Amino acid sequence: MTNMALPANFNGKTPKIDPDNAALLLIDHQSGLFQTVGDMPMPELRQRAAALARMATLAKLPVITTASVPQGPNGPLIPEIHANAPHAKYVARRGEINAWDNPDFVAAVKATGKKQLIIAGTITSVCMAFPSIAAVQDGYQVFAVVDASGTYSKMAQEITLARIMQAGVVPMDTAAVASELQKTWHREDAQEWAKVYTQIFPPYQLLIESYQKAREVENKGEQLDSMRH
Repeated sequence: MTNMALPANFNGKTPKIDPDNAALLLIDHQSGLFQTVGDMPMPELRQRAAALARMATLAKLPVITTASVPQGPNGPLIPEIHANAPHAKYVARRGEINAWDNPDFVAAVKATGKKQLIIAGTITSVCMAFPSIAAVQDGYQVFAVVDASGTYSKMAQEITLARIMQAGVVPMDTAAVASELQKTWHREDAQEWAKVYTQIFPPYQLLIESYQKAREVENKGEQLDSMRH
């Protein structure tokens, strides 16, 4: 029997993100739906969704967004997404719960020409899971960003994780996505990538400040307190 937990559509190759062949889909990150999130702190989820948009801009990835009846209780998309990815294309749906059931959305994905999809959506078990599973069936290599999605309980998150893995989706966290897109610190926009990590986990800012101070001490020849008389 075939092991259904294997990543789908990779044909034996390493299941990792190729920045030149990937598109980012941010689905239903809406202010109303965010109020239902219980598996992680909402402010952290919001920062990570924005960070995905920012890293897509830095890596020059196409971005497609959509919302579920944003004029109703689900609320509008959080503004940080399009602020961090001004090039993002928004696709309006006609009430379809699964974004992949909307032909305009699927057409927008196909128009990118990319074969890998990085997907995050609120809520995890529906807005992220349904399109991820459907895209795998259509031959895409799919990476689901679990900690940039969000659902109403930890149990719902864990059940969904099991389900998407059975379908061949590769689960990832936001920092791992950033690292696979960035690839190296030996690049001109390295400082911009450092800022992305401070969005993903704010304590990283403390590391940056410590490093900057150490360099300042070194460059200015500052006397250490421990060496003072």
